[in-house]
Amino acid sequence: MFTALDISTSGLVAQRTRMDVIAGNIAMSNVTEDAAGNPNPYQRRFVVFKPGSSISETQGVHVAGVELDPSEFRLVYDPGHKNAIQEGPNAGYVRYPNIDPATEYVNAMEASRAYEANLASYELSKSMIVSSLKILA
Repeated sequence: MFTALDISTSGLVAQRTRMDVIAGNIAMSNVTEDAAGNPNPYQRRFVVFKPGSSISETQGVHVAGVELDPSEFRLVYDPGHKNAIQEGPNAGYVRYPNIDPATEYVNAMEASRAYEANLASYELSKSMIVSSLKILA
């Protein structure tokens, strides 16, 4: 009876996790150093989902993990920056995170819409359960 609620809830949790990761990406989109102050830019993260089992009580969608995006860092020419590369063919360039703010905003909108769809499904399921209980009572 409550399986529909569980499935919708799993979608809500998954999309909330996705929004948290996207918010972190946007917040760190210009960070060129790690926590120790070394010139190691933030690396974009993304959420990986996995389906629940159709034969057990773990239906719905679940977060399999948060992974690092392996794409290359952006190079911006700024020889006066304290983290500029000193030698080699990329001398004078600064490595910035591999984050495209426009892509992150689109991903955030998509996650928001998916969250809203799961919330609507949850509310509809809850309404049907209440109606069923009224009929039985």
